[in-house]
Amino acid sequence: MMLQKRQNGIFDRSTDRKSAITTLTRDYPAGHAIPLHFHDRDQLVYASRGVMTVRTRDGTWVVPPHRAVWIPAKVSHTITMSGVVAMRTLYLKPLLAKRLARDCCVINVSTLLKELILYGCALRTLKKTVNCQEHLIAVILHQLEAVQMVPLQLPNLSDPRLVRIAEIFMNDPRDGRPLVQLCRVSGASKRSIERLFQQEIGMTFGKWRQQLRLMQGMRLLAEGAKVTHAALESGYSTPSAFISMFRKTLGTTPTSYFK
Repeated sequence: MMLQKRQNGIFDRSTDRKSAITTLTRDYPAGHAIPLHFHDRDQLVYASRGVMTVRTRDGTWVVPPHRAVWIPAKVSHTITMSGVVAMRTLYLKPLLAKRLARDCCVINVSTLLKELILYGCALRTLKKTVNCQEHLIAVILHQLEAVQMVPLQLPNLSDPRLVRIAEIFMNDPRDGRPLVQLCRVSGASKRSIERLFQQEIGMTFGKWRQQLRLMQGMRLLAEGAKVTHAALESGYSTPSAFISMFRKTLGTTPTSYFK
């Protein structure tokens, strides 16, 4: 990769023009942050261990194990590690994955897709001119097109009134004040705030706060926190409420997920 500084981050440009897929295998310590950058290839970022938080201009995505984040080419982003992270990345040549979303998203990683990612990283590059690798590329693309997206996104807010409310919960997810009290801080009525949340991000205030708290809880678990501590520090009234929301979103309990 060739690095160049630009206003919207570091341009991490690929120097390999022949390979359909290039890869990156790297382990990061807890708390490590990759600064704002972007690529000239589409990117599938998978962590076989640890939790990553990906931030772009449009939102924040939390990526736990068994999930990956799809980042289209030219999308500037940062990545922060919660816990020790074993990152395995596939860089896809532009237009190789024509059917995939042109926005960031978190996707489920099946057992097959996981093994394909790890095998691809072991090979380092995949070329269509190599017969067996051409078949492997086709299977990877098929798996990516068939995956299910996961609702682990927190869209960014732009209206100053919403931003004031958002900052309160980002600084302290435990803040339990009802929306009607928070509206005094924002300078808008409860009805206006509810309408603005729906207009800007297609999500209610309650759903937005629920996502924020769940994502914070996942980061704490990845850093080694116990379920009770993660639940209470993330704003849940009881550990059982956190476990219920975790199971509803990810299909299992926090303890089972992070084993």
